[in-house]
Parts: sequence; structure tokens; C-alpha cells
Amino acid sequence: MNKKKNRGSLIVLSGPSGAGKGTIHNELLKRDSNLTYSVSMTTRSPRDGEVDGVDYYFVSEEEFKKEIEKGSFLEYALVHGNYYGTLKKNVDDSLDKGLDVILEIDIQGALNVKEKASDAIFIFIMPPTMRELRDRLVKRGTETKEKIIERFKNAYKEVNEISKYNYVVINDEVESAVKKVQAIMLAERCRVDRIEEFDLNNQEELVHELLVDFNK
Repeated sequence: MNKKKNRGSLIVLSGPSGAGKGTIHNELLKRDSNLTYSVSMTTRSPRDGEVDGVDYYFVSEEEFKKEIEKGSFLEYALVHGNYYGTLKKNVDDSLDKGLDVILEIDIQGALNVKEKASDAIFIFIMPPTMRELRDRLVKRGTETKEKIIERFKNAYKEVNEISKYNYVVINDEVESAVKKVQAIMLAERCRVDRIEEFDLNNQEELVHELLVDFNK
């Protein structure tokens, strides 16, 4: 009899700032009880409505660098002048419980994860157009014009990394994009190499019994 592996899968969701990763990420968590997320650590300031320990662990640069020295991160990166990192212990604890873990991280961080966890599922979220991406960044209303220009320029570079991902999902409409990511996750759970064992003896016995019954 086939048996699924007890350890969960690591799903990495990334894409340019403004592509809608956060919205898709939150919708997936609402719809899948076996899916959890790892709260990242960052040195950036909280945005309105963000809660420490829920959205991010907000720390000083000094505190973040101490965690680097301790080897606490699965990955970390300096992005737009701020550090972001994924805590290794949080991810491993959830995976060992059989939960699938989703990481919403930048491209630089995703490529660092790929070096350490090549069996993870890498999904790139794309905006429908670069014009739409620019409009989304402006509508946020959370950053200066200079920061928006910086993020928009970085987006062009980030899109060039798409070939290093397993899948790409264009986020032109949230519901459609969420369903596509769900379909990817379902397909990955059915992969042969995610099955721990296949008890041939039991299968042979079953086939034998069926043939005997058929010949009666």
C-alpha cells in the first residue's frame, strides 16, 4: 500500500514587489488547513496594521546580525536597504509535523533557499504588465517616489530570474491566481517521489485474491 511521506513540503512564493504575493499567500492560508507559514525577521519598520510576531519579527540591524552569526537563518538577504530572513528552526519544526510551509520571500532569498533546499517548490508570481505593477506600487501609498522608482527598476532585474523557478503564475485576477497555485500544490503532492513506499507484497496478495475470485 502506498504511503505519503510524513514530512511536509516547502513552497516558495516570490516575485517583484507589487506583484501580489502577499494577497495570494494570505488567501492560500485561509483555504488550506495543512498549510502554514514561517514568520520572517526584518529590520524594516512596520507598515500600518502590521503586527510584530504575526506579519514579521521586527528587529534592529544589530539584533539581526547576531542571528546571522548564530546561523539561525535558512536564508537572508539585504533588500531595498533592509535585512529579511527566514528562521530555519521555525520551518523545520513545521515540516517535521507534516505541515506544508509557504514562504513569501524576495527573489534573492528564494535563490538562497534553492541552494539549501532544492526539493522545494518554487513559484514565481508575475504582474500582468509592468504598467500594472507600477500602478500597484503607487496605489500602496506607503513609500516615497524614490523608493517606488527603486522597486520598479529592481522588478525588471527580478523578472530575468524566472527561469530558475518551477512554475510561473500571472496575477491578473486574484481568485484565478490563487486557484492556479492550489493546482500546483495538489499536483506536487501527487508526485511519485513524494510517496514513501509502495508495499508490493500486499498488492500481489490483493491481485491474487481478485484473480481467484474472478475464476470461481
